[in-house]
Amino acid sequence: MTEILSIVLGGGKGTRLFPLTKERSKPAVPFGGKYRIVDIPISNCINSGFRRIYILTQFNSASLHLHISHSYNFDHFSNGFVQVLAAEQTPVHSGWYEGTADAVRKNLIHFRPHKPTHYLIVSGDQLYRMDLADMFKRHMESGCRLTVAGTLVSRESASALGIIKIKSDGSIDSFLEKPGPTKDINDFMVPEALRPGDADPQKPYLASMGIYIFDASLIEETLATDANDFGKEIIPSVVAAEKVNTYVFGGYWEDIGTISSFYEANIALTDLNPKFNFYDEHKPIYTHARNLPASKLNYCILNQSLASDGCIITNASITRSIVGIRTVIETGASLDGVVCMGADYYESEAEKAENRRKNIPNIGIGGGSIIRRAIIDKNARIGSNCRIGIDPIPRAEGEYSTHYVVDGIVIIPKNQIVPDGTVI
Repeated sequence: MTEILSIVLGGGKGTRLFPLTKERSKPAVPFGGKYRIVDIPISNCINSGFRRIYILTQFNSASLHLHISHSYNFDHFSNGFVQVLAAEQTPVHSGWYEGTADAVRKNLIHFRPHKPTHYLIVSGDQLYRMDLADMFKRHMESGCRLTVAGTLVSRESASALGIIKIKSDGSIDSFLEKPGPTKDINDFMVPEALRPGDADPQKPYLASMGIYIFDASLIEETLATDANDFGKEIIPSVVAAEKVNTYVFGGYWEDIGTISSFYEANIALTDLNPKFNFYDEHKPIYTHARNLPASKLNYCILNQSLASDGCIITNASITRSIVGIRTVIETGASLDGVVCMGADYYESEAEKAENRRKNIPNIGIGGGSIIRRAIIDKNARIGSNCRIGIDPIPRAEGEYSTHYVVDGIVIIPKNQIVPDGTVI
């Protein structure tokens, strides 16, 4: 009998996704109109039959706790659960997580009572679909105590990733951290016999995905040291000491840990045939089941865009954009390349009247506003006749009174008020 615990690592500050992580943890950042980033790894685990899942986090975890409690409730007969473990003070550990391995170490007290035979460690900020049960099968067949998943990448992408050199038997020969664009790494190419049949020939290198399967005995041994990080310390030390298996993944994979990658991954969902497919009924991406009405579209033009549940859009033009739950867009608004995260609630007529009295825009996007290449976080109030990302004016990176500019993308933060006629 095997007992597998799945651990989703999401404990960092999420600084690369700031300001989207200003008030929430990285796994709780909304994605794809109606999901959260954490729904991706959780769904991969559930669809693979692994239903005992812990999410490790330590910063701004209230929103994540709320989402998990509303979304993942297994019946009493499945023995499944999804539980958030935030950093806590104990008689043994008093500090924050010092790294990915340290996060697992400080929670072993919660894991051991399950008597796991294996630990599945997955990242909380990647976009992919993987049959993790197949990875586990290959792990068991290998006879190794550790399997590392790797994704095929191009030479350009390999420059900034940890590259794995594998032997003909599929075991790891060595690691190379961020080789840069000029270093000769031809001997790191994956042997043709080990490449999946449908693999992209333009991706000859193998990059670590930060997805690992450990035998429980090895977790105990490696975490009894002072090593704090899996990728930089634990994995290289195990490779040096014993045989480590690899699992070569040839499907779509994207790191969505930065503002630019997050934005592009969202916008790519609007493609006719997106590389990441939410429309797989056999392997759905799970999330909070909301009792929202269908979206209401009045005299609108929607071109290559997604409109989530409960939206009210009137006489607007929307191109290649994501419209999140409960988004209200007023007459004459125009969106092009916009990721709109929506709202947590609808305003009542009394609240709207009070907003008008105080010259505060309603939640949503006001009439006549034109927005291009932007991220609009939840509950933002965009006034009427605003121009965001349209005019040829300097947009230096940084924080401003109503917005941020990161990677050339305008971000309107959560709950922000943007007055009528604002030009950004």
